Amino acid sequence: MFAVFRSIYHSFPVQLLLLHLRSNLLLLTIWALLLLLMSGRLGKKLGFQYLFLDPEYLGGVHFWSFFSVGLALGGCFASWNLTTYLLTAQHFPFLASLSRPFRKFCINNFLLPLAIGLFYLVLIGVFQFNYEDTSLGQTLGYLLAVLLGSGAVIGIFVLYFSYTNRDISYYRHSAGDVPPNLRPLAIVPGQRKADLDYIKLDQNRMPVRTYLGENLKARLVRSVAHYESSLLLNIFKQNHLNALALQLIVMMVLLILGYLVDWKVFRIPAAASILILCSVLIAFIGALTYWFAEWRAFVIILLLITINYFTSFGPFNHPNLAYGLNYHAAKTTYTYPDLQALTTPEKVAADKAKTLQTLHNRLERLGPERSKPKLVLLCASGGGLKAATWSTHVLQQANQLTEGRLLDHTILLSGASGGMLGMAYFRELHLRQQTQTAPVIDAISADLLNSVAFTIVTNDLFLPWRRFSYGGQQYFRDRGYVFEQQFSENTDGILDKPLSAYQQLEASGQIPLLYLSPTILNDGRQMLISPQPISFMMAPPVGLAQPDVYEIDAVDFRALLRHHQPDSLRFLSALRANATYPYILPTMHLPTSPQLVLADAGFRDNYGIQVATRFIQVFQDWIKTHTSGVVLVQLTSSEKIEQITELGSQGVIESLFNPLGIANKTLDVQEFNHDHSLGFIHALLGDEYFEVVRFIYRPIDEQKLAASVSFHLTDSERKDVLRSLALSHNQASLRRLQVLLAE
Repeated sequence: MFAVFRSIYHSFPVQLLLLHLRSNLLLLTIWALLLLLMSGRLGKKLGFQYLFLDPEYLGGVHFWSFFSVGLALGGCFASWNLTTYLLTAQHFPFLASLSRPFRKFCINNFLLPLAIGLFYLVLIGVFQFNYEDTSLGQTLGYLLAVLLGSGAVIGIFVLYFSYTNRDISYYRHSAGDVPPNLRPLAIVPGQRKADLDYIKLDQNRMPVRTYLGENLKARLVRSVAHYESSLLLNIFKQNHLNALALQLIVMMVLLILGYLVDWKVFRIPAAASILILCSVLIAFIGALTYWFAEWRAFVIILLLITINYFTSFGPFNHPNLAYGLNYHAAKTTYTYPDLQALTTPEKVAADKAKTLQTLHNRLERLGPERSKPKLVLLCASGGGLKAATWSTHVLQQANQLTEGRLLDHTILLSGASGGMLGMAYFRELHLRQQTQTAPVIDAISADLLNSVAFTIVTNDLFLPWRRFSYGGQQYFRDRGYVFEQQFSENTDGILDKPLSAYQQLEASGQIPLLYLSPTILNDGRQMLISPQPISFMMAPPVGLAQPDVYEIDAVDFRALLRHHQPDSLRFLSALRANATYPYILPTMHLPTSPQLVLADAGFRDNYGIQVATRFIQVFQDWIKTHTSGVVLVQLTSSEKIEQITELGSQGVIESLFNPLGIANKTLDVQEFNHDHSLGFIHALLGDEYFEVVRFIYRPIDEQKLAASVSFHLTDSERKDVLRSLALSHNQASLRRLQVLLAE
């Protein structure tokens, strides 16, 4: 038994794995992160695991979507083998004496890739068969697709090295080529100095006795003492040079692919893009380790500092911009006195008067028989495509159930992120009288992540050099642009218009008002985007009357940027600013001094309640005089009352992070504050003038996880979101809404 164990321990595959554990922890960390993402242990609520287990490609989940992920996984395995070959081959001099050394290295380096590949295949099989109700045959087809994709890429890499790498047996039988030890290599990659005397001693730096041949049979390691040391050394250098050349070719291919994102066929699944990114990171870390050895940590830190410095200015600085704005005009100053200048009593009164006329126009469209109707304010929460699908579905069904009265009685839409994507889309459909067409849900729930992830990997990481023209202005093409294009494509381009396109439609009362409220990262204020003048929303009414007591906490976008053509702002850009998913989408920079940066509305108000309650507060007198009250309809894609977290027994180190835990409760804190605001409005208007109706998404099966917060939904998640409206609490809300609007 001991002899068997010793034989296994001294085999090449085991020694390679031990060497990785000892010397390549940074590379192993990448694999660990991948495993955590695939299994849902990391980013579970964000749905990262579904990107791998249910990849979408060309509008569906099928053989080719899994095949493309398999291609990327094979590329990741190939990058791993290339990198580890560069870093570890010198520890095993016997490799230079073998025919096709790289191929044999890959065969013996199989333990880690095999374990990861099998783990991934098991996850796919379990998920597809048990959760997506995929047939056994179709599930096996998906697994075969992954295997074929991975095998194809690995085969290409092996074929490349078969024709480029030369070994001792080649020079022994070839009279027409000069052995590498008799000619200097023009390029000697790396700074590693091989110990020729060490090689002459015929000792491997790792105690390897056997290796696996190409027929997967164990073979004894042969002596290399009788070979000329310089020949062995130069064969290694030659193989290393070929490996570096292949990595350079792969990087060039990625750059070229960045120009092809406009073609649907190149919008590969997001999981494939993540795997490609991992391949690049493996190659990058391996190259730094190969060239700088123990200096790699210092070099990586220095490189990050250098990149950060050079990308902060000049030709390397490409901040995302608001498409349609004029960035050539002199920058608008942004100081508190400038904000106060936008809220003079005269301007506030004028803006308020215009909005009052809009409300009158909206009211008149209900007809003289409804002299004092109920008015509706719709507030939708953020939450990616889950929120977009939920808000669209609820509006579609509720509007149909109330025979169109829901949208007719609505005066304002507000909210964050995905919820506003859905409401803006539904408002446009309502304008076009297309709210009951079949593809509505399919369009709003269609994938937005594939093209964005692909652009991050192939374009944004290498700086977005390409430009495009919009409204006579030039902008850089990055993932923000690609997101807008993909969303526009999914929704048939009906929202691709300037902000000014809605100005007259809202003012005349044809459609309800829509306020977008992205967060200003510089100071935490809200940037309120609307085609109407809304200076009255920049502070509470009492704050406008007593500016020295109450601070301005919001900014009228059009008023602030009046010299930069704000009416030309692309409406899709405004929606994106309101839905700037952290890191997935770029923050938006404005032509101001200091430069303002906009991020997701959810940082300040993920539910739109703050905007809605202020609007009610401003127009409370008009509401009491001309209506029979306000119904605030809240469409939330997350549970209202969360379970209380059990902190449990914690060690000293773990307990140090407890004070930071409140940062994860931002949305819960917002809900507490919103309930406080709603209670204030309730007391302000009275029971007969104010009511809140909530539609809350919950998974149909309480044992299953709720749909993820992502720009990608699986088919089962989409169905679960749609079925949630049938839950008892949502049906009760539908009935209540029907009664209120029938009064």
